[in-house]
Amino acid sequence: MTYQSKIIEAQDTIAAEPSWSGIAAESVARMRLQNRFRSGLDIARHTARIMREDMAAYDRDPAHYTQSLGCWHGFIGQQKMISIKKHFGTTKGRYLYLSGWMVAALRSEFGPLPDQSMHEKTSVPALVEELYTFLRQADARELGMLFRDLDKAHAAGDEIEAKRIEHAIDNHETHVVPIIADIDAGFGNAEATYLLARKFIEAGACCIQIENQVSDEKQCGHQDGKVTVPHEDFIAKIRAVRYAFMELGVDEGLIVARTDSLGAGLTKQIAFTREPGDIGDRYNGFLDCEEVAAGELGHGEVLITRDGKLMRPKRLPSNLYQFRSGTGEDRCVLDCIHALENGADLLWIETEKPHIGQIGGMVRRIREAIPNAKLVYNNSPSFNWTLNFRQQVFDAWEAEGRDLRGYDRAKLMSVDYDGTALADEADERIRTFQKDAAREAGIFHHLITLPTYHTAALSTDNLARAYFGEAGMLGYVKGVQRQEIRQGIACVKHQNMAGSDIGDDHKEYFAGEAALKAGGTHNTMNQFAA
Repeated sequence: MTYQSKIIEAQDTIAAEPSWSGIAAESVARMRLQNRFRSGLDIARHTARIMREDMAAYDRDPAHYTQSLGCWHGFIGQQKMISIKKHFGTTKGRYLYLSGWMVAALRSEFGPLPDQSMHEKTSVPALVEELYTFLRQADARELGMLFRDLDKAHAAGDEIEAKRIEHAIDNHETHVVPIIADIDAGFGNAEATYLLARKFIEAGACCIQIENQVSDEKQCGHQDGKVTVPHEDFIAKIRAVRYAFMELGVDEGLIVARTDSLGAGLTKQIAFTREPGDIGDRYNGFLDCEEVAAGELGHGEVLITRDGKLMRPKRLPSNLYQFRSGTGEDRCVLDCIHALENGADLLWIETEKPHIGQIGGMVRRIREAIPNAKLVYNNSPSFNWTLNFRQQVFDAWEAEGRDLRGYDRAKLMSVDYDGTALADEADERIRTFQKDAAREAGIFHHLITLPTYHTAALSTDNLARAYFGEAGMLGYVKGVQRQEIRQGIACVKHQNMAGSDIGDDHKEYFAGEAALKAGGTHNTMNQFAA
């Protein structure tokens, strides 16, 4: 509906109630436009459609890959979307990522925790809701500024400008974008996963990422000690998430099936199998076993049969079973195919380094079974990108027979190599990594899990060094406020960003001339008008 049609709609409602004569139809229309989404389910349905459309666009042309940055507070997510709209004019193809790692590290009542599913599980859907609260406020703020500009145009008698602004209002693009939300390994059994998924979706999440680790042994994907579950256990949780989506009427909701098998050498269970070659048998086929004879059995041993032979799986004192070394990629491929065949929409393969050849090799094998398989990929800060790519260039040049006498592969992170030909080529490969991986490795969505964790630390370090040092107050003014002004950062007017002007508008709607407004002559935010 257009701005004018919403005014007419409100007028008709008000006219039917004589006692509502003090209600202004245009103010009602404005408030309705500023609160487009009535619930988290409205948001989930809207953003699921966006993701589905983006996936179809990627299938037509992998140049249309999507991106996101992880965030741990609603304000951070809001500022990302405001910045994206400011710099690029649209939020198209840009999402938010909600990292379980950052919730554990920054949002738990226990204080900072490792990424091991020890934090309060309800803190994750609470963050989804918080993010969308801030994104909706960004819509209200931006539209509120347009409404004020419209009033100025009408007051000045400039109807051409008024029509231009009305067009901008009618075509306003929301800051509300898809959030890919991390549910870890489901925080319990399939029923627990279903109940938590419902909370995610009711808060607005259209896309839930779940991993194939054992829930109570969960580890960060880039740490050691990961333990996976048999496929049927994982599929039960994928189904649980799908049931949650469908129960709540978000039929287009998306599930990202993450496999940690590349770096996981352990399993807690021997899979149930009915016949040779079924999924349980294939899972067990990766176990590290040795053939035994009946007379060689020790006390309390667990045995399986394989190809008619009696086998002893390697069992650790932790009661975990070990996979054969070198089977990680094969297990990843099988995980991915089975997940897509059983309800997942997208894949996540957690790798130990950002290497297009490695990722692309696995995706090609997956696509032999599922031609349109697509990945969400973690461009992780756990990788040393500079060192990894300098080593990749070194290895490529070595294979080409190029002269590498000026480089020491073990020391390529050194500042001494900055500005060299090798470092420059490595940086160019980093710059094009997402585009190249989208084309060559089936990556639909690129994300950085923990960017604002690191940017907050870096910017705080720089400010503390300056402010508490010789620069004093100039450390803040020169390093922060002056940069906000020069770069047009919305938060330089922090009262406006926190909703003060929206509140003034409402006061005027409610009290008319009697409204006591904050944005008068003596408001110091007026110092930033220029």
